[in-house]
Amino acid sequence: MGTGFLSSIPWRAKWFIVLVFFTAVGYGYFQVLVSAYLPEIGFDSGTVGLILGVNGIAVVVASIPLGIYADRKGKKPILFLGLLVFPFTLLVYALTRELEALLFASAIAGLVEGAFLSTWNALIADMTDTKNRDNAFSLSFIVATLAFGIGYAVPFAFPFVESALQLGSAQVHQYSTLLVAGFAFVSPIGIGLILRGYSEPDRSETVSAKGSLKPLWKFSGLNGMIGLGAGFIIPLIATWFFLRFAVPDTYSGPLLAISNITIGLAAVGSPMLAKKFGNVNAIVITEGSSTIFMLATVFAPSAVVAGGLYVVRAALMNMSSPLSDSFLMGIIPPGQRSLASAVNSLVWRLPNSLTTVAGGIIMATGNLALPFYLATAFYVLGISGFFLVFRNVKPAN
Repeated sequence: MGTGFLSSIPWRAKWFIVLVFFTAVGYGYFQVLVSAYLPEIGFDSGTVGLILGVNGIAVVVASIPLGIYADRKGKKPILFLGLLVFPFTLLVYALTRELEALLFASAIAGLVEGAFLSTWNALIADMTDTKNRDNAFSLSFIVATLAFGIGYAVPFAFPFVESALQLGSAQVHQYSTLLVAGFAFVSPIGIGLILRGYSEPDRSETVSAKGSLKPLWKFSGLNGMIGLGAGFIIPLIATWFFLRFAVPDTYSGPLLAISNITIGLAAVGSPMLAKKFGNVNAIVITEGSSTIFMLATVFAPSAVVAGGLYVVRAALMNMSSPLSDSFLMGIIPPGQRSLASAVNSLVWRLPNSLTTVAGGIIMATGNLALPFYLATAFYVLGISGFFLVFRNVKPAN
């Protein structure tokens, strides 16, 4: 990441992005705490699914209303309140194992994610312009990806800590959760200071004609098609590796960790691609190339080859993510960016969740190739549709 990459981003936007790192680490850790640790201490899979389901429902229910409110009343207070509340959800998990309390904390964490989804990209767009927005969104993607990866990895240190300090697993988890919660308070404090005195753009466009949101419906519909296709196999890739090559999570786990790091590093090149080919062309090139590698994974003769193909696929596909966020924010009026961000996130997430169930059912029948073929078909439709609709559109805001 060269100095030119960072120097082009306004100082307030730069620090705003960097300071979310602490909350992102906490949220990554929260996901592992729920999905991996709760079963270890006796919660059955149905209960864990319920906790995660409540979290997901809260995200869906909260995102669009919060987006509308943020566009009308201001994005800063919504984001700040969400960041400030999140550490308390971790404190609940550190101090109790009562299911009612855990469900409540999970729902609050979902509301926090809804607040984040509806304001974060919108605020970055407000603090940048078309000359430096791609760089800012790439930095945001890099920081979030690396922070989530660190959050996921926190438990890997627990066996060493237990041995070195002669503590039990429950104690280490409790103390670590308290520590991560304290760590997460840095984000709202730092971002509150950074945004002090910052005035958001005029919100008069919030209630403008519905036609101004036409690009959002087109963009989100096509992006949702990508999400629909991805759901068939991407969330299930570790399962596929086990069924296809009989490799345990000791292989697929590190593979996903390497993939996560590669994704973050690959985003450094996103602004350069956009500058050379244009934003739309860069998105189509990276997503199209990724689709080729995804399909090639089906025919890999070994787990090593398949793993290499998957890492390249992930890097290419996610190089387009900051460019897509930047492009969407640039074609939406400033007064409607929070709503647009929330809608786009949900339109991607909902079909993705549905096809993940379908992908699992298909693989359970023994057909390990069909999920890849279905994903490829939807990717091709989404990518080609995006190019046809937006090839002559340039961000104006």
